[in-house]
Amino acid sequence: MKENKKMKKIFLFTSIAALSLTSLTGCIKEIEPQTNYVTVDQAGNAPGSFANFVEAITNTMAGKFVYNASSMQPYDYGYTSFFLMRDVMGQDIACEDTGNEWYTTWYTCGTGLGPLYAVCQYPWTYFYGWIKACNDVLTLAGPEPSPSQYSGVGIAYAMRAMFYMDLARMFAQKSYAMDLNAETVPLVLETTAVGDLSSNPRATNEVMWAQILSDLDKAEQYLADYKRSDKYTPDVSVVYGLKARAYLTMENWAQAEEYAKLAQSGYTMLTEDQYTSRSTGFNTPDGNNSWMFAVRFKSDDPCILNNDADSSWGSQMIVEVSASGCGYASNYGSPKRIDYHLYQTIPDTDFRKKCYVDFAIDEMDEEEAIAALSAYSDAPEGLLTTAAATTSKAVGGLELKFRPAGGEHANQYAAFTVSVPLMRVEEMMLIEAEAAGMQSEGRGISLLTSFAQSRDPEYVYGTHTNDNYGSTRATGFQNEVWWQRRVELWGEGFAMYDIKRLDKGVIRSYAGTNHPAGYRWNYGGYNTNAGNTYPDWMDFCIVGTETDYNAACTNNPTPIMPTSDSEEYVWPN
Repeated sequence: MKENKKMKKIFLFTSIAALSLTSLTGCIKEIEPQTNYVTVDQAGNAPGSFANFVEAITNTMAGKFVYNASSMQPYDYGYTSFFLMRDVMGQDIACEDTGNEWYTTWYTCGTGLGPLYAVCQYPWTYFYGWIKACNDVLTLAGPEPSPSQYSGVGIAYAMRAMFYMDLARMFAQKSYAMDLNAETVPLVLETTAVGDLSSNPRATNEVMWAQILSDLDKAEQYLADYKRSDKYTPDVSVVYGLKARAYLTMENWAQAEEYAKLAQSGYTMLTEDQYTSRSTGFNTPDGNNSWMFAVRFKSDDPCILNNDADSSWGSQMIVEVSASGCGYASNYGSPKRIDYHLYQTIPDTDFRKKCYVDFAIDEMDEEEAIAALSAYSDAPEGLLTTAAATTSKAVGGLELKFRPAGGEHANQYAAFTVSVPLMRVEEMMLIEAEAAGMQSEGRGISLLTSFAQSRDPEYVYGTHTNDNYGSTRATGFQNEVWWQRRVELWGEGFAMYDIKRLDKGVIRSYAGTNHPAGYRWNYGGYNTNAGNTYPDWMDFCIVGTETDYNAACTNNPTPIMPTSDSEEYVWPN
């Protein structure tokens, strides 16, 4: 559902994120009488407060209404909502032409993404709130933390680096390797003076990524001996993975390869059974050794308890709960489908193809269709119910990568209490392969082939080297890696980042496309905003209240939606 309300001009820029108080419960014994609020220093004196502040860094990453609890918007559920905001801007996710599609504003890529509209506030509210939580921990610990604070400080540095890495890739008009001087977002650190916030310019790529690496260096130091109890907080392996991502973006290939290899230690790839499991497929870190970092939606989360659990990741991505009558993907006509062309390029011998319903089933009668759908789900009739609620009425392309918790098909409150991966060892293996290949192509091809053959034993390198999507920047080898990333990491939030760093165009209009009419755009080489091939709508705008009150902050141009569908692209043989 498109967000067309103009934002109220209220004081919501980075100083609020830097100064607003972290919400804590059960740790404040007394409040000094001269104020009616609690400062970070006061809260820091309460028993157990430091641990609570550390927990506050990650406890709003999933399941909480952070933007507006009273509205319970179906995309106000945390970090993984940004996966979809970004991924639908490309071509690999096809949305429905329906009033129930809550990611329409990002999918249609128009003026609704501009600085005067409410959705522009989402990344600002979320990310600077998370960064503020990291800064609180670092402020409490001070420049010389005690040994008991090392792990908390390390988590704060790691998470701040991750959040700024996301912001830099969302807001910069050119990636680091393309332009060191391209502007990202204003930096707000624990040392930033309040008086500087009203004149705080956007950090350049050079400055921003230096800060990210500095934070990660410190995180690596403080987390060196930390043993975490679960996958929901970062440890040093996650720090290595974040460094691998950073160096990949910076195209420091030697360092990207080194840290991607370090990150893999102790982890193993998902097997076919784990990847395609009907009960545990992409909904829990338990039972596999692939997931490195994750978030989880819990049964007592507001986003699960309220609004029939429709304000949750599961509502958007789990299609197998049609019996519940709830869920935007399963019952309200807005599932996220795999792009038809991408699906067609996956060989039948590649087990990852089993995560998406064959488009040919739409040509079958109901009895045949149910029999065919039994190969995908324990509730095949429900997939027909899901399709019937959509504009297209099709089952083809429905994704079954993200499964309901425990295989639950009737109770959405249980089905949607899932975990979602933020980092997997497979991503690290693909970073290692790309980084190695950019130093020695033969070595990279060997690593990539080994990876690909674990998914498709008949894989032969070279099928996708010409998949350039208008890019003159990516090599044929990188095109091949990019295809593997698109298939392996589909729906996990990497699509837009890869399009921007590789300077790829977008192709939605072609024979057989499943992108709805009106949004079939082929975009490549026409961006007059920044001279890129990738679409300018992938450069997020900064919310207008920031530029109103921060005199030094510039902005990206408001994107303009294409006025008509593109001519059908003809894929090369």
